[in-house]
Amino acid sequence: MAPLPDPDLLRPESAFPGRRLSELAEQAKRCAPACCGASTTVTDGGDERPAAVTHPDLAGLVSVQLRSGQGPIPAAEERGAPVDSGDLLRDERWPEYRAMALDSGVRSSVTLPFRRAGLTVTLTLFGFRPGALADVPDGPVRALGDLATASFARDRYYRAALSELDQLGTALRTRPVVDQACGIVMHVLGCEADAAFAVLRRISQTTNRKLAEVAAALVETKGRGLERELASMAD
Repeated sequence: MAPLPDPDLLRPESAFPGRRLSELAEQAKRCAPACCGASTTVTDGGDERPAAVTHPDLAGLVSVQLRSGQGPIPAAEERGAPVDSGDLLRDERWPEYRAMALDSGVRSSVTLPFRRAGLTVTLTLFGFRPGALADVPDGPVRALGDLATASFARDRYYRAALSELDQLGTALRTRPVVDQACGIVMHVLGCEADAAFAVLRRISQTTNRKLAEVAAALVETKGRGLERELASMAD
């Protein structure tokens, strides 16, 4: 029976992406007895492409694909389906990857992509023998990848929620100061609240300072000596 996934791999609080990607690669390797090593990558469409390998010799096989955009990893990401290289001695689709793999003694590989909530995770298993990984796409590695990708997506939502809560807390803490500053601007310019807030926002944008900082400075001076500047921002 294949080993069960490590529960720590599925915890949102685990370090991401480094340790969790390494754990995923190690778990995938253990799920496939014919596998000599594994790698995993994750991307959300940005420039960063974190990756992990179970053996240092495999790092070059991953980096050459990410650098060139050629190989089973980019192909699997594009297709959204597993990409199998049953015998790299005969498979000539990706010359640079093929040459490096054969030089490392790797004769076969299979890459499984997993997509969830804007994330794309790949799991690649490598074999010393041709055709050794043919059953991987239908085995426990697929279940492991699905679980891990769902966990990564939940972790992403969790971190986004924490960030939103932090921003909301900051907004609530600074709201009284912003309201006071708006009152000062309304008094100096004789304008309505919406116009006063627009003035504060323009000052923030033109001075490259946070709105709360602009408001605090205005409250401290009570608007004295700033009448001309405030009037120019209201135009």
